[in-house]
Amino acid sequence: MRTYEAGDITLQRVREYVWEIPREGEMNVPARVLASESLLDEISDDKTLEQLKNTTHLPGIRKHALCMPDGHQGYGFPVGGVAGIDAENGCISPGAVGYDINCGVRLLRTNLAYSDIRGREEELVDALFDAIPSGLGGGGIFEGTRADIEAILEDGMEWALENGYAVPEDLAHCEDEGRRPEADADAVSQKAKDRGKVQVGSLGSGNHFLEVQRVTDVFLEDVAEEFGLEEDQIVVMIHCGSRGLGHQVCTDYLREIEQAHQGLLASLPDKELAAAPAGSQLAEEYYGAMCAAINFAWVNRQLIMHRTREVFEDVFDRSWEEMEMELLYDVAHNIAKKEVHEIDGEDQDLYVHRKGATRAFPAGRPELPPAYADVGQPVLIPGSMGSGSYVLRGGERSLEETFGSTAHGAGRLMSRTEAKNTFWGEDVQDELRDQQHVYVKAQSGATVAEEAPGVYKDVDEVVNVSDALGIGDKVARTYPVCNIKG
Repeated sequence: MRTYEAGDITLQRVREYVWEIPREGEMNVPARVLASESLLDEISDDKTLEQLKNTTHLPGIRKHALCMPDGHQGYGFPVGGVAGIDAENGCISPGAVGYDINCGVRLLRTNLAYSDIRGREEELVDALFDAIPSGLGGGGIFEGTRADIEAILEDGMEWALENGYAVPEDLAHCEDEGRRPEADADAVSQKAKDRGKVQVGSLGSGNHFLEVQRVTDVFLEDVAEEFGLEEDQIVVMIHCGSRGLGHQVCTDYLREIEQAHQGLLASLPDKELAAAPAGSQLAEEYYGAMCAAINFAWVNRQLIMHRTREVFEDVFDRSWEEMEMELLYDVAHNIAKKEVHEIDGEDQDLYVHRKGATRAFPAGRPELPPAYADVGQPVLIPGSMGSGSYVLRGGERSLEETFGSTAHGAGRLMSRTEAKNTFWGEDVQDELRDQQHVYVKAQSGATVAEEAPGVYKDVDEVVNVSDALGIGDKVARTYPVCNIKG
C-alpha cells in the first residue's frame, strides 16, 4: 500500500485522491483527506493533518473525519473539514463550525452577455463599490430596531420577503429556503445582536467579495440548461457571512462550553475543539443561536443582492426583471446541521459539521428545492480574483463518501501576513486590469494584497478532485470581470 509521510503522521492511499490516517490510540474513527498529491503537499504544510486527526477524538463521530481538497489550518478544526457526529449520543462543537457562521456564496444569473459589460467595467465596479457597504466595522444597507434584528434571526429570508427585499423565487432557490426553523433569537446575546444591528447588508472584509463574472466554459450542457447558464453569460457571485453577529455567537458559546463541560474538554487533544454533549442545555442553546446566525447571514446576502439589482438598473437603464437577474442558488459554509445519513446500513440523525465545506446533495435528496430535485443541488466554488470560479452539482457519491459535502473554494496557501509581505495591493490591481481585464476595487491596498491570486491553491485542481471522486460534478466555469472587496 502506498503511503505519504507528513512529519509524524502517515497517510495510506485508499484509492486515487483518497488518503487515510488509520485509527490508532484514542481515535474514534480514521481520518481521510481527499486530495491529489500536489494538494496533499500543500495541506501537509501546516497543522491541517494534526487538526484533522484531533477531530477524530470528538465523542460520537461516525465513519471518518474528512478534509476536502481545499483544506488548510483553522481554529481547532481544519477549514475544509467535515464531521458527521451522532446527534443523540455525540456532541456539537462551535470550533468545528467556525466563527463566521454561514459564511456562504450565492450566484445571481442575468441575461446580459459579456459584450454588454465590455468597456463599462470601471463604471460598474465604481457603482457597486459606492452602493454596497464593505470593510471592517459597522455600516449596512439596513439598520433597524431591536425587534427587526429579532425577526431577522427568527425568520431569515421570510423577513426579507415581507419587507420588500426579496421575491418568492429568491427563497425557492436558497438552501433551506433561507430559513432555519430551529433558530432561537433568545439564545443570541445582546452583544451579538448589537454587533449585527449595524451590519445587515454588508460584505465585511477579508476574503469576502462581490464579483461580476462571465461564464467561460460549460461542461454538462443539460445540467447547465437546468441551472440557466450558458457561455458568455454575465453572473454575479456574492461571498460573505454573518459578520460580527456570528463571530460573537461563536465566541460566547466557546467560553460557556469550555467552563460547563470541562470533563469533555479534558478528554480532547485540543481545547479549541470544545464541544457540548448532545442533548445538553448548552448544545440546544448553541444550535438555536447558530441557526439564528445562519438566518442572519442569508438576509445579509439577500440585501446585498437586492442592492446589486438596483445598481445594475441604474447602470444599464433597465429593470432587473428585464435583465432576468434571478438567484441561481445560495449555499452555506460553516454550519452544523441535523441531517439523516446512512451509517452501517441504518439511518441515523447526525450533526454534520461543515467548516469551510459545502453541502453537495445529489438528485432525489428531500432537502433540495423543487427546481433542482431531479438534477441535483448547485454547488458554488469561488476561486481567486485572477482565476475562475465553478458551478458544480451534488455528485452521486457524495452521500456515501462525504456526508453529502465537497470543497468550498480554492483554499489559502499563505497567511494574510505573509501575503502582505509578498504582494503590493496596487501592483496586483494594475496587473489584473492591464493583463487580465479584471477590475478590482477595495477599501485598502492591504486587502487586495491579502487576497492576491498567488495566495490561493489551484482552484482547477481542487474542483477536478471533487469531480473525479463523484462528490461534485463540474457544470460550468466562470471568470472575473470586476470585483469589490472590503
